[in-house]
Amino acid sequence: MIDLSGRVALVTGSSRGIGRACAFRLAQAGADIVINYVTSLAAADELAGEIQRLGRRVFVVKADVSERDDVESMMAFIDEQAGRLDILVSNAATGGFRPLLAATERNFSTTMKTNVLALIHLVQAGVRLLERSPGRAKVVAISSHGSHMAIPMYGIVGGSKAALESFSRHLALELGERGINVNVVKAGLVETDSTSRIPYADQLFASRKLRSMTGDRFLTAEDVADAVLFLSSPLSDMVQGETLTIDGGAAVHA
Repeated sequence: MIDLSGRVALVTGSSRGIGRACAFRLAQAGADIVINYVTSLAAADELAGEIQRLGRRVFVVKADVSERDDVESMMAFIDEQAGRLDILVSNAATGGFRPLLAATERNFSTTMKTNVLALIHLVQAGVRLLERSPGRAKVVAISSHGSHMAIPMYGIVGGSKAALESFSRHLALELGERGINVNVVKAGLVETDSTSRIPYADQLFASRKLRSMTGDRFLTAEDVADAVLFLSSPLSDMVQGETLTIDGGAAVHA
C-alpha cells in the first residue's frame, strides 16, 4: 500500500479527465490536494467535495499555467495555505485538432505555452517548495503517443508532447541532485471529453481491440492515475528522467 499521508500534491488541469483521476487517486493514498482549473469551477468544486470526504485537505486554485504570473501566484498560495509541496503533476494540455498545414503561429504558440512551457514555469516557481520536501519530491508530466507516432490532425499536440518529454529529461538532470525526481507518464488512448473530439475518434477507439495486449480491458484514466501514483511515491525514488508508457501494450505494434 502506497501511503502519501502528510504530503501535498498539485495536479494541474485536475477538474476533469486524467487530471481528475490523478488528483483523486493521490488523495486516496493520503495526500492533500491542490486542484488547479481554468474554466471548470463547478467540476473542480465537485472533486474538492469528494476529496474532503476522504478526510484530506483540499485547495482549489484558478490559474492559467501557460502564464508565468498565474503560476507564481499559485505557488505563493500553496506556500501560504499548505506550507509545502511534495508532488507536482503537470497534466493541463491544449492544442486543438487540425492539419499542420493549416496551423497558425497562434496555434503553435498557445499549444507550446500550455503543454511545454507550463512545466518550466511550474518547476521554476515551485522548486524552492519542492526542495523543502522530506525525502524526494516528485514531478510527473503527462504525455501521449503523439510524441512518437503520427496521428491524424494531432501534429501540434504531438510535437509539443515530444518536447515535453525532452524537457523532462533535462529537468531530471538539473534537479536530481536537489532531491527532486522528474518523470513522464505517456498515456495511450483514454476516453475523455478531450479525446472524444479527436477527428476519426471512432476509428481510433475501435482499433484498440486490435492493438491491445490486455484482452477486452481497455485503458482508463484510473490506470494512468495508478502510474502517476507510483511515480509520486517513494517506490520510484530510483526512477529518474524516464518515460513510463501506460497503454495496454498498444505501442508495441509497428
